[in-house]
Amino acid sequence: MEIKGIAARVSCLLAASFFALAAVNVQASSVESMRLWAAPDHARLVFDLSSATNANVFSLENPARLVIDLDDTQMDTDPSTLPLHDSAITSVRTGTRESGGLRVVLELNREIEPRHFTLTPNDQYGHRLVVDLEYPGESAVENPIDPIEAMIRDQETQAQRASAQSQLPSSAASPSDPAPAEVQEAKPHPRRDIIIAVDAGHGGEDPGAIGPSGTREKDVVLEIARRLAAQVNGTEGFKAVLVRDGDYYLGLRQRTTLAREQKADFFVSIHADAFTSPRPQGSSVYALSQRGATSETAQWLADSENRSDLIGGVDGNLSLRDKDQVLRGVLLDLTMTATLNDSLSIGGQVLEQLGRINRLHKSRVEQAGFMVLKSPDIPSLLIEVGFISNPDEERRLRDPVHQSGLSQAIFSGLREHFERYPPPASLLAWQRDNQRRPAGNEYRIQSGDTLSAIAVRHGVPVNQLRQANELNGDVIRVGQVLQIPRS
Repeated sequence: MEIKGIAARVSCLLAASFFALAAVNVQASSVESMRLWAAPDHARLVFDLSSATNANVFSLENPARLVIDLDDTQMDTDPSTLPLHDSAITSVRTGTRESGGLRVVLELNREIEPRHFTLTPNDQYGHRLVVDLEYPGESAVENPIDPIEAMIRDQETQAQRASAQSQLPSSAASPSDPAPAEVQEAKPHPRRDIIIAVDAGHGGEDPGAIGPSGTREKDVVLEIARRLAAQVNGTEGFKAVLVRDGDYYLGLRQRTTLAREQKADFFVSIHADAFTSPRPQGSSVYALSQRGATSETAQWLADSENRSDLIGGVDGNLSLRDKDQVLRGVLLDLTMTATLNDSLSIGGQVLEQLGRINRLHKSRVEQAGFMVLKSPDIPSLLIEVGFISNPDEERRLRDPVHQSGLSQAIFSGLREHFERYPPPASLLAWQRDNQRRPAGNEYRIQSGDTLSAIAVRHGVPVNQLRQANELNGDVIRVGQVLQIPRS
């Protein structure tokens, strides 16, 4: 009986071991597909996994390689189909590790800084491992701003902030008792370009909305963005910076960070609407709201666009690297109110121009909490050029003629604003001041100046100074050139 009992226990243990091994085999993961996206400053390799797994990523030298080890994983796709051109990867090798699991080796042709993270399933994808190969010293923008232009823009921004602080009651100069200062004649005007950051929404593994005929939003908006950038670059006094100039994804915060790095005067993000019904159509213009959405549609759209990072493949922790800087700017920057006002003003002009070539979905600029618009110091708009979910509008959005018309309308609205209110150091400001030059001397406004103090310093009445410079009030900007009439 004792022997039979021992045998029974052994049999149970063997059965338990068998089922445990079976459970491990069931839980083993597989690489169902691999996707590669090449950008100017990085390459992104995405592993689509049947289930979650642990990954170990490390570099080897002589020759340069990146090794990706996946525990309890097998390869169920062909890596040789990956489009390696324009990336740092020259070839991909795979094999089984001695300890079990999958090893993927990337042969490299340049220096990289790797990082990786996993993503849980969402509406479009299952488990994913994302491996980014970042290129040290490279810019995500293919034609970055000239260093001298950047310096001029920085000086202009710092002067404007100093001027805004000087307008506060605690530090404003007294008109009746101006601080003694040496009169400074106007220096040569910088005549810098006005920089427009053009952002094509979505990209890479985030296709955006998909129309009834299969048109992908990411493709349509990239074409419109490129046409808009070409028009901007073809206009004297303007320069475009394409935030995304290829089929790859950038995080929402990274897009605004790039615009800030490129010293943009304005940021415009191009999208194509979609809805559960095919009936809605028309163009819309959106600005940021810090208090809440102006309509349920605006709130629904903002929620939809803000989820883009979940699809595009951005790790939440890593995408917050600029969190402190952005929050400080949004909460404390003195220019935030002026930035929002400029966004709404420009948005109205863009909407008016769009209404001349396309039906408008909304007749006013709407507001919502779009993550991509949360830049404290850059006026920003999100433009939905049309409803890709509407069959007729989907067809028009694919039409190059209609794409050109949309980009022309957007730029016409932007240009109209900047011709009326050019940045002080810009070529447009110089042209405006040069065209209206009256007889007399010039004075470039310095930090801390007030109109009344300048009038006293030059011995002319304030009203005469306003009239000579076509000013409706006492608001002046640092860097602005004033004509001083002869007394």
